[in-house]
Amino acid sequence: MVKFLNSDLRKKICFVFALCWMIVIFSFSARTAAESTKDSTSIGMLFGQLFVPAFAEMDPQEQLSFADKIDHPIRKTAHATEYAVLGFFLAGSYADRKKKRAALVFVPLAAGAFYAVTDEVHQLFVPGRSCQVTDMLIDSCGVLAGVLAGLALFLCGRQHEKKKRFD
Repeated sequence: MVKFLNSDLRKKICFVFALCWMIVIFSFSARTAAESTKDSTSIGMLFGQLFVPAFAEMDPQEQLSFADKIDHPIRKTAHATEYAVLGFFLAGSYADRKKKRAALVFVPLAAGAFYAVTDEVHQLFVPGRSCQVTDMLIDSCGVLAGVLAGLALFLCGRQHEKKKRFD
């Protein structure tokens, strides 16, 4: 049986993880455009190796072309995923049964969306990178997904544990 942490301890742990994850996001954003492109090309090549049956038979130029074609979706998926993780930790650091439902979603969502904006502005100062409103929106959607997942786990799981105690 999964035993859920004491609410105060969970909040503190999730807050520390959220701060650490913000540092991870910042470090990814601090990479130059060339480094970032190299990373996503590597992921595109790995995706091809894992999921495209004839990928190994392609010549290197075709493989690189494939990786370039899926570069945009890979980057946007990475944006949403890294911010979903942040949203999960923010929800865990804030979730509490005593808070109003709207605040349970809004506060961690606002904090994560604000961080997404500051992260995009930070990229203005990184060689070859830019600040894009679409990335802020994708990041914010990722935060929302993470917040909802976190709330489902932390609040519904707690309810399930309380119900089992009374049975």
